[in-house]
Amino acid sequence: MSKKKRSLFILIAVVLAGVGYFTLYGFPAADDGKYDAFAQCLKEKGITMYGAAWCPHCQREKRLFGSSFQFVPYVECPDNPQLCTEKGITGYPTWIFPDGRRFAGEQGLQKLSAESGCSLITPANGS
Repeated sequence: MSKKKRSLFILIAVVLAGVGYFTLYGFPAADDGKYDAFAQCLKEKGITMYGAAWCPHCQREKRLFGSSFQFVPYVECPDNPQLCTEKGITGYPTWIFPDGRRFAGEQGLQKLSAESGCSLITPANGS
């Protein structure tokens, strides 16, 4: 293989690796604690996320919250199969609201905010 072809091959491999990384792991997490009030509001309203640690969609959804995810009610379905079966969880992540609404798949913070009425804007983050 010529040096030109090898260089092109390496460049393509690096680009594909980068695309794969961001597809699986997403972009950097939110600032630590930035969404504490938002996550605590979800908790106060009884909104729960059901997921699995191995689920890349769940990992991305969690990463959006940064360290604030610690306040989000979360059920790890492989550790709680009976509860998840009772709740009718068929895919991850699934968000269940106390009024029975459920949202399957990645929702993003803006949609969760709109559906829950919990504000993403806090005096601390100003956004």
